[in-house]
Amino acid sequence: MFFHFFCKNNYFFQLVTFVTEYIVYSGDFCIKNSDSHEKKNYFNKRKAPQSQLTHWPVQLHLLNPESGFFNKEDVVLAADCTAYAYGDFHNRFLRGKKLAIACPKLDSNKEIYLEKIVKMIDVAHINTLTVVMMEVPCCGGLMQIAKMAADKATRKVPVKQIIIGLQGEIRNETWV
Repeated sequence: MFFHFFCKNNYFFQLVTFVTEYIVYSGDFCIKNSDSHEKKNYFNKRKAPQSQLTHWPVQLHLLNPESGFFNKEDVVLAADCTAYAYGDFHNRFLRGKKLAIACPKLDSNKEIYLEKIVKMIDVAHINTLTVVMMEVPCCGGLMQIAKMAADKATRKVPVKQIIIGLQGEIRNETWV
């Protein structure tokens, strides 16, 4: 009887209208603004960070170190996993720099990496080389390749090592 009265007198419709227009659903994630009748999505309060990537490809096997985009630039040589482990990778490491990625454990034919890095230093005249790697043992090979290339090159460039921890924090940052 109460429900019949509630529906017959349009109270149910008024309640539903009130809920859909004024009440926040799902814990503040979606609200309907009664003035503009627009739904606002609160899942995306922040804008997505802007990519700092300036070239493609980025995998070291696919890169041509003699292409123009490395000329007189700062280069980041990053282990594949680091961009996933460090949440602000683009803004912290890529802004104004060129990128090459590699995995010293899973990639094959790493001798080519040595040659390509030497060409980046000697032919493209890169300014600096920053090696970003994880704190796990398998990433140590990337720094070894970078050091060997820097030693083999005729030009000398500053080389920086940045180690990312398993929880995504910077564990160490040093010039080598």
